[in-house]
Amino acid sequence: MQSIRDRLEIILSRLANRAADEKVYTKLYAEAARAAADASDARRKAGVSLGPLDGRIVSIKDLFDVAGEPTTAGSLMLANAAPATRDAAIVQGLRQAGAVVISKTNMTEFAFTAIGDNPHFGTPGNAVDASLIPGGSSSGAGVAVGEGTSEISIGSDTGGSVRIPAALNGVVGFKPTARRVPLNGAFPLSMTLDSIGPLARSVADCAATDAVMAGEEPAALEPVPLAGLRVGIARGVLFSETQAEVAAAFEDCIGRIGQAGARVVDLSIDDLVAEMRAATRRGTIASMEGAEVHADWLTAGASVPVDPHVTGPLSRALAVPASVYIHTIRRRGELVAAMEQRLASVDVLALPTVPMVAPTIAAMAGDEALRDRTEGLLLRNTQVANQFDLCAISLPMPGMALPAGLMLVGRHGQDRRLLGVAAAVEVLLGR
Repeated sequence: MQSIRDRLEIILSRLANRAADEKVYTKLYAEAARAAADASDARRKAGVSLGPLDGRIVSIKDLFDVAGEPTTAGSLMLANAAPATRDAAIVQGLRQAGAVVISKTNMTEFAFTAIGDNPHFGTPGNAVDASLIPGGSSSGAGVAVGEGTSEISIGSDTGGSVRIPAALNGVVGFKPTARRVPLNGAFPLSMTLDSIGPLARSVADCAATDAVMAGEEPAALEPVPLAGLRVGIARGVLFSETQAEVAAAFEDCIGRIGQAGARVVDLSIDDLVAEMRAATRRGTIASMEGAEVHADWLTAGASVPVDPHVTGPLSRALAVPASVYIHTIRRRGELVAAMEQRLASVDVLALPTVPMVAPTIAAMAGDEALRDRTEGLLLRNTQVANQFDLCAISLPMPGMALPAGLMLVGRHGQDRRLLGVAAAVEVLLGR
């Protein structure tokens, strides 16, 4: 059986060979990782285990605190910030569970934007084809797992930032119910919508990681039988402008789920999606809350270059009156309750994670209007889970030339059940 240390050294040597052109990782913890790997190997030799993450090679997004260094959150502005005094809560939990924390992954600046580009630290090329976008904001996380330089990577998801890169890089990405996983020591974008989730090659790895980060006792994940399961398909606005190959793969997946005995029904949520869009027309919750986080430099002016795709929306949101923000939050609460009632008739909702496969980095850089349209489409389906306070997971759809995801959405707080359903679907789809 290969030692953890040997597995780690293979990855470190891969990273050393491309060090001059590294865009996936922003910081490497080679010596600390070696020490953690050796400790895990020693435990294994002694017949002792700290649980399912013991010895797993894990990377963390560049917005989680690591004691003794500044948390840069993909920005030059924080390069000289005060060093963190302690590890983020999830980093502490991962270390205590025996995980080998190898590195920090690149991200879009301040976790804004879904394309995955970063003008300061470079844009990680997609794991399948480096000329394609990785998806964001957890761009490096998606590529790291897709290319196999991390077994598990931790991202944050405010509007789809775990599930978009998971879908575009062909891996599994899980967004838990907000506040299930503690946000202490994670650089904020939106206190209302932020959630912390794993990307991995399997549902089981996502479930084990989620349990550790949520402070639960890791237990074996029991797949939920698909026979009799009620699956709602949210046809309508969330299916418009879906590329033909993505739509075909989705229908194939749903067909298989139906053949396994699930009851597949159409369930329209178009009215609630439209009402949420109307409620956030003056400013999205993420941009209004993000503007508060960054109010100082937005008001005074930035001392270093900031991605214009970040400054634009945040500056506009800063001008939205407090009364509008308060009204938006209150209206959101009403719509969350309405969605909870709407979903009472199904066990999960199913839709394509993203309506497209990854476009090229060059196309996004060369056409501002196309970039904006693409970003809107990438976020359209995933943000529903954040806006309506739900949990969701993206699974790779089989048989595609370029990756895209099948998204299963569960009700608020039904995280473990959703993971159980996803585990059964994963087997069905032949992963």
